[in-house]
Amino acid sequence: MSVSLEFENKLWEMADKLRGNIQPSDYKSVILGLIFLKYISDSFEDKYNELLAEGDGFEEDRDAYLEDNIFFVPPSARWEFIKKSAKQSTIGQIIDEAMIAIERENKNLKGVLPKNYARPELDKTKLGELIDLFSFNLGNKAAKAQDILGRVYEYFLGKFGSSEGEFYTPPSIVKLLVGMIEPYKGRVYDPCCGSGGMFVQSQKFVEEHRGRKDDIHIFGQEFTATTWRLCKMNLAIRGIDGNLGERDADTFGNDLHKNLRADFVLANPPFNVSDYTLIQDDARWKYGIPPANNANYAWIEHIISKLSPNGVAGFVLANGSMSTSTKAEAEIRKNIIEAGLVDCIITMPPNLFYNVTIPVCLWFISKKRENRKDKILFIDARKMGYMETRKHREMTDEEIKQIYDTYHNWRDTGATSEKLMVAEKAKLYKIDNYKDEEMGEYQDIQGFCKSASIEEVRSHEYILTPGRYVGIEEVEDDGEPFDEKMAKLTGELAEMFAKSHTLEEEIKRRLGAIGYDF
Repeated sequence: MSVSLEFENKLWEMADKLRGNIQPSDYKSVILGLIFLKYISDSFEDKYNELLAEGDGFEEDRDAYLEDNIFFVPPSARWEFIKKSAKQSTIGQIIDEAMIAIERENKNLKGVLPKNYARPELDKTKLGELIDLFSFNLGNKAAKAQDILGRVYEYFLGKFGSSEGEFYTPPSIVKLLVGMIEPYKGRVYDPCCGSGGMFVQSQKFVEEHRGRKDDIHIFGQEFTATTWRLCKMNLAIRGIDGNLGERDADTFGNDLHKNLRADFVLANPPFNVSDYTLIQDDARWKYGIPPANNANYAWIEHIISKLSPNGVAGFVLANGSMSTSTKAEAEIRKNIIEAGLVDCIITMPPNLFYNVTIPVCLWFISKKRENRKDKILFIDARKMGYMETRKHREMTDEEIKQIYDTYHNWRDTGATSEKLMVAEKAKLYKIDNYKDEEMGEYQDIQGFCKSASIEEVRSHEYILTPGRYVGIEEVEDDGEPFDEKMAKLTGELAEMFAKSHTLEEEIKRRLGAIGYDF
């Protein structure tokens, strides 16, 4: 179980408290608001105790918290006060007032936090019992490294369903996307930002590489109001100042960032959407008008339209996007390949998403490909990862690094200007552990990666499925002679046939004993 959800059993217990009182679809909004309040209160309390121990009297000084990007939480909004009030009949009103007090402290949260805990249909005894279940600390460093609010949201969507069509992007995929495109400095855009997981990981990447989080400027848009508010909350608790527009809006029908040209685009668009707003004469459809019954290629063209002259994008799509043969999509795919925009395609392992099993791939689009404009890198990562649970797969950090190292080596091989650019980045952002010799030379690996020419892609009718290019992984010869191996295998097969015959007879006998002869 991931660090962010060590309390998953507690989440189920919390939901159970609300059962029969409100609709299951409302569980997440009730619990997410409390988790937000608990998170910022725990972070405040950790800092409060630290300041108290220093003995300089700054524990009630707002500036002492703001300089560490920690909310100053007024006494009436602190979890200790809320927990002491849990058995009061006015607990709903107390929570609503706490939310108002928090919004007053941070103008970016105005109108974002839920303030409907006093509503009559929410049983106040159950609400008090729910508060009592919050015994875990959400403000610790391990928790802060995770997109907790996003993952909790996904948990409730999976357990109780939703018409909102939201899916949390797994950490494995987000880490890989960020590791591939390396958003050191510039404008980072997500046209369907969900709970903000891409932004959280981008900030973490910059900080891990000795940069400053204000080296990147966040732009996002989200269609669903609940999720838009969730993203605002998620960025606020991490001290990230992002432009998400004035409110939720449809990216296709109401682009809130029309003039934006981003240095980096990271996205996990909703797959195979069939009822989106398609404006026929939109300038975004430079490579062809996407079909009205599937938005996958509309997302691709929208993302391309948002890239700066040197911009790079990494995004998630359903596997069908690599090989769809519908006329409109096939033409768009051909055009963007011939334009030299497709940089890399990766097929991912199954079961990475928590609540959907659809297989996915990663697309990487780049505007700056002088040294490799006639090539595309294909990576087949389907066999990577391990089953963390019976239904969910995770990838290791080593596997993620292997993939993005392969891409970086391919991207930089033979490209002096690219290497100089990377070295200059390292110097600019004070990456102390950077060494030029760490960049290895790229090599094709059968069954894993292949640098294919555009001519080869043409011969495959512009289909981008990596399996067509990387081939089958070579199996190491075990040295056993073929005749001996076949003799052993046929012997084992004969033994299995004999056992199956015995089992058949036993099943017939037992069925006959209860009157079911055949």
